[in-house]
Amino acid sequence: MTQRVKETFEKPSGPPPAPAALAAKVRTLAPSMTRSMQRVAEAVAGDPAGCAALTVTGLAELTGTSEATVVRTARLLGYPGYRDLRLALAGLAAQQQSGRAPALTTDIAVDDPIADVVAKLAYDEQQTLADTAAGLDTAQLGAAVTALAGARRIDVYGVGASALVAQDLMQKLLRIGLIAHAHSDPHLAVTNAVQLRGGDVAVAFTHSGSTGDVIEPLRVAFEHGATTVAVTGRPDGPVAQYADHVLTTSTARESELRPAAMSSRTSQLLVVDCLFIGVAQRTYEAAAPALSASYEALAHRHRR
Repeated sequence: MTQRVKETFEKPSGPPPAPAALAAKVRTLAPSMTRSMQRVAEAVAGDPAGCAALTVTGLAELTGTSEATVVRTARLLGYPGYRDLRLALAGLAAQQQSGRAPALTTDIAVDDPIADVVAKLAYDEQQTLADTAAGLDTAQLGAAVTALAGARRIDVYGVGASALVAQDLMQKLLRIGLIAHAHSDPHLAVTNAVQLRGGDVAVAFTHSGSTGDVIEPLRVAFEHGATTVAVTGRPDGPVAQYADHVLTTSTARESELRPAAMSSRTSQLLVVDCLFIGVAQRTYEAAAPALSASYEALAHRHRR
């Protein structure tokens, strides 16, 4: 069997993100950046109007970095070069000056009243969903939907909190008549991945993009010819090397009381719903009767 190798490029593919998506991209990618790149990203997200007025040299001086670092940061954020980033910053500044309310401070303190906890969590969830929707590559999403809709078999991988999301996708796909299996045991995931081939699909959930127990079965599936999909908050992470399609999720800021495992799940579940609805649309003639049958099979359990 010929081993597949995925080519990767430094320059971004596809159109640059819209101004509204810039802040979401910074929040998503900043944790995986070098410290010098983080300073550039934090500067452009914190003061888009001020940074839009700066040359590449000026921004490098402001952040104590180099011109090369500024350009690399722009490319990592999805822009071909610094000029394109400046245009996005100007657009973002114009949106902010149009009267939109400033963002809430959502850090949760140990002594916060429960009403404040509810308000802060609700805001974080809304922001996470908005960021994920703004940053989601619909071309990649459409390609993943096409692969799932025509798959002979679908394997889904996730461990920890992501295992719950993997189970959710599996259950949804089963309800519309597709053959899907969710694997949280890494040994079982790998032994099943070796059975995949062309026409099958493997979906991996890993917020960090570097979870070995998820990457290994995805690599095996990729090398055996299956179409592979990675749902991750780190599109530049190791998991992307074995993914035909990468779906990027956002996450709320982590805190002592709300680690990544909690905040990432909201955005992952949004992607699951997008995949499910897309597949149901593509396979409507078979999916609609299957959904009706599954509802009817459980109806008696909900009657008094």
